[in-house]
Amino acid sequence: MKEIIVAGAGGFIGGHLTKALNADGHKVRAVDIKPLNKWYQVHSGVDNMVLDLRIKENCYQAVNGCNEVFNLAADMGGMGFIETHKAACMLSVLINTHMLMAAKDCGIDRFFYASSACVYNGEKQTDPNNPGLKESDAYPALAEDGYGWEKLFSERMCRHFTEDFGLLTRVARFHNVFGPFGTYDGGREKAPAAICRKVIEGKMLGRKDIVIWGDGHQTRSFMYIDDCIKGILDIMYSTITEPINLGSSEMVSINRLVDYVEEIARYKLERKYDLGAPKGVRGRNSENTLIKQYLGWEPSIPLKDGLKKTYDWISDEMIKSKGNNSKKAVFNEA
Repeated sequence: MKEIIVAGAGGFIGGHLTKALNADGHKVRAVDIKPLNKWYQVHSGVDNMVLDLRIKENCYQAVNGCNEVFNLAADMGGMGFIETHKAACMLSVLINTHMLMAAKDCGIDRFFYASSACVYNGEKQTDPNNPGLKESDAYPALAEDGYGWEKLFSERMCRHFTEDFGLLTRVARFHNVFGPFGTYDGGREKAPAAICRKVIEGKMLGRKDIVIWGDGHQTRSFMYIDDCIKGILDIMYSTITEPINLGSSEMVSINRLVDYVEEIARYKLERKYDLGAPKGVRGRNSENTLIKQYLGWEPSIPLKDGLKKTYDWISDEMIKSKGNNSKKAVFNEA
């Protein structure tokens, strides 16, 4: 049994990671800036702490007494958020900087940092038929403005804390993680959850059309949360010393993603394209040669399978929310 801190535990991936570590019998300290009632998952038997990890002293309080750190804390969301909140995304550099300092001073054994495919050079992502981004494609650097640059800088911080202080660090570049117990509305949601929500709304309300950001031909790969958690743990306890892709190589267009969700819902919608909406790069996919060499494994849960589970969860949440709103309306009328 280890004492492990999960920073960003109130978020989507952090909640699933906390669950996995807790189930494995570790003593887990879960930390997030959000009030506990706003966390996506809260697990019994876990030391839950509400702290702003941009503040240095809070990082020392969070890390003290632990053996390992998983740092997933960041101010982020889908393209609708990161394209319009660049300064807020950049300020997440305070979290990783202070967490690394605290880890070094408190004798942490291992430190995992959650980076992003947004670190990759934008000029290598102009073709929807992207053959896959290799780890070396992060340089020469031309990262996603704001969020991507913060992630790339923080990767370098991890590297230099290893070189200068001997802190064992691991860095994974996430490619579009999705699944249940995550954001599906409010502006921070990513494409799979947003499309699921729009199709469910259409079906519930009898709408005939759906708005797609961009022309629908932009491509991405999407990794289901179970593959992500396995990848995080395997990378953390591996001999990998360089930033590495953690993503599915199953690339699809946004139009195809909508096709899949409509098939699950058994509901077709007319597509309207908002060409002025945030849409990111034209083509992004994970090239997985390196992770297969190191681990003999790559994320492999089919997109359709993950979407079905995600769709069902979001549908249940929206039905519950609709029922609660109806009860509130009846109460207010009374």
